[in-house]
Amino acid sequence: MTGALLAGATPVLAVERPSADDSVQNLMEARASALATGRIKARIAEADAELIRLGAEAQWAMERHNGERVLLARARTAAKDARARARRADTAYRAARKEYSGYAAGAYTSSAASAGRLAMVISGTGGARGMLERAGMLQMVSAQQDGLRRRVKAARKVSHLLRAAARKADALQSEAVALVARTRRDAIAAIGAQEAAAVRVGAVRKHLVRRLDHVRSRAERLAERRTAALRVRTARRLDRDAVRHFEEEDGLSARGAGRGRTVVREALKWIGTPYSWGGGTAKGPSKGIAHGAKIRGFDCSGLALYAWAKAGIGLDHWTGSQWAAGPRVPTSMLRPGDLVFFAKNTKDPDTIHHVGIFIGDGRMVEAPYTGAKVRISSMWRNGFIGAVRPG
Repeated sequence: MTGALLAGATPVLAVERPSADDSVQNLMEARASALATGRIKARIAEADAELIRLGAEAQWAMERHNGERVLLARARTAAKDARARARRADTAYRAARKEYSGYAAGAYTSSAASAGRLAMVISGTGGARGMLERAGMLQMVSAQQDGLRRRVKAARKVSHLLRAAARKADALQSEAVALVARTRRDAIAAIGAQEAAAVRVGAVRKHLVRRLDHVRSRAERLAERRTAALRVRTARRLDRDAVRHFEEEDGLSARGAGRGRTVVREALKWIGTPYSWGGGTAKGPSKGIAHGAKIRGFDCSGLALYAWAKAGIGLDHWTGSQWAAGPRVPTSMLRPGDLVFFAKNTKDPDTIHHVGIFIGDGRMVEAPYTGAKVRISSMWRNGFIGAVRPG
């Protein structure tokens, strides 16, 4: 009976316990996998850091060009004003010289009476009374001539000074034109290097990610995918919450909520707008220059310029002058609308290459880089140099 039951029963597979050698082998394999994973992740981090560095280099080169364009516009205005002042001074000098040269011949011949008095002075007639009148007349003529002479001399000096100033202003304008051309070439080269590196490093990174996926366990891959998906969902929710908070709040207005709220509200309208180098005016997105010539959008300083223009504050299209557009703000006192800046060297404002608009909770609206779109992101990143409240 027992034999029959056993014969008809479903066979039970015996579970083989791993031997000591198998456990050691599994541990060694796990350690080797972890070591390989660590090495690959380190190389991926290096690739990402290289892309970030090249992106910062390109942004810095672009903002330098933006700055030189601003300075060129100022130089052109200064040169135009200097030439106008020089022309006015030259006209005044010619008028004074003409008046002086015609004075001796026609000053006292406008009437017969004055002609008679002049003849009397010259002939010396008229007795004591004539002598007194003669002395007074000669003194008056001499004083008038001296006055005219001084006016001519002063007008000539002013004319020469202003013409020299106009020549200097023209020279500075020419230098500014040359700098604009040079920084444009540098920026285009930097963008080209960034794009080439993105292709090259991107291919290496893709290969490394495939290797990493191969050496990791299935459980690790699933856990990382779940974490990545959660990060994406969280980021999207935060973006939606931020837009709702600033766009759908009842009674929101420039007067009632303040300039900073207006700045944030206006910037958030353009989430998803393409990055365009040189793009952005006080009226909204625009086509840029070079790589941005066919793209209607914003670069980082163009977005800041636009948003603050809506709050009644005019800014230059340049992070350099935007950094000087208002008082510094400690991070503990940041308010929505404040501008947050990033630099290659956080001790040197001349290396500022990027600006974002603070919206609260450590986040900002930014036009990040070529190929990206206006987005909400964290302001806590490498290169943060400080914040400014334009006014």
